Amino acid sequence: MKQSRRNFLATGAAASAAMLTQVTTFGAAHQEAITKTPLFSAPTDLKITGVKSAYIRRGAGLFIKITTNQGLIGYGEGVDAVGGTHMLVQRFERMLIGKSPLNVHRLYEDIRKGGVFGGAQAGVYIAVLSAIETALWDVSGKALGVPVYQLLGGKFRDSVRVYCDTALYQNNLPTPADFAKNASEAKSMGFNAIKFDLDQANDPGKYDRYNWTASPKELDRMVKQIGAAREAVGPDVDICVDMHGKYDTITGEKVAKLMEPMNLMWLEEPIPAENIDAYKKITESTSTPICAGENHYLAHGFTKMLSSGAVDIVMPDLQKAGGLGEGQRIANLANLYYVPFAPHMVATFLGAMATAHVCASVPNFLIMEWQIYFHTDPMFKEITIHEGEQVTNSFVKVSDKPGIGVDLNEEAVKKYAAQGYPFFE
Repeated sequence: MKQSRRNFLATGAAASAAMLTQVTTFGAAHQEAITKTPLFSAPTDLKITGVKSAYIRRGAGLFIKITTNQGLIGYGEGVDAVGGTHMLVQRFERMLIGKSPLNVHRLYEDIRKGGVFGGAQAGVYIAVLSAIETALWDVSGKALGVPVYQLLGGKFRDSVRVYCDTALYQNNLPTPADFAKNASEAKSMGFNAIKFDLDQANDPGKYDRYNWTASPKELDRMVKQIGAAREAVGPDVDICVDMHGKYDTITGEKVAKLMEPMNLMWLEEPIPAENIDAYKKITESTSTPICAGENHYLAHGFTKMLSSGAVDIVMPDLQKAGGLGEGQRIANLANLYYVPFAPHMVATFLGAMATAHVCASVPNFLIMEWQIYFHTDPMFKEITIHEGEQVTNSFVKVSDKPGIGVDLNEEAVKKYAAQGYPFFE
């Protein structure tokens, strides 16, 4: 029996070898050519071969695509301060070609310090650098086979909480009933935190379009709108209120006081971003938490704000404040003052997930912005590639895939590309 079994196995092995020879011989030359072409090598051999841009939203949304000699691609995103910046992208590309994308901080510093006299303190320079820095993290994670949060030192949480910006646009002069309806709809979608805008340039109660001292009629309108939203969702849903930096200090103080009974999560940017001392005056006048930071750049832009106690919550926009590494530095700086980190986010799901990696990596994360357009505008579903649901019951699960975990569908992006701008070329 042993001999028979041995003979059987030997015969089977010989037949299998013969079949394998036939299979491997078929197309062998093609297979050999593929084998001799090193698509992937040691990460230390990874080099940047291109940095290209594409734009959506009439130029207000920037995508960066970094290509490499190993076929790996990294994507990043910039917002708001990016219009007409493709020449700046080309300038940065010349500084990056042939460099290893794994040296994220070094490349970031090379570009930033290389523009000290060219606007590298804020604005379009930093917004474009934010997109490039994010793409560097993405390609580095893919090269090393780890998610971005791991490159940032690991994670404190698997999912990040988000609030829904209801986008109840002010040109429609929404009524308190509209606020209540939108609040209820967001709650029914599973969100446990929502945001509304209070600034209305066309409010008939305004003294004039350029006078941003709110009249009694405006103040009454604001109280009734947020009061209706609070009544609609009850006490267990957080409400944030945004004033978009459109008012003066007097109005900021008044609105903050009037909102105290509403138990807001925060009052956002009641005055413009520039005067930190004025923010401090408002913050000290009320128990309503004051939040700011979406129009500040780099960690430098948050130092006085935090050291003086000018705000209760910081909300940098990581798609324009300096990127993911800088976002983590801002969060860690805020943590020294026991101030929560609640990043602003008006990008696509690529930017949202990139921001979520930073939110997962810091202890003092509070909440991240989420836009209703993810649910209402088909563009935002079409242009990104990812696994699973984008958001579930007010939480975004942080991707465990290498890199950011969200890629661009370039064909879909091309469908919505801004006219007159380059498209990854």
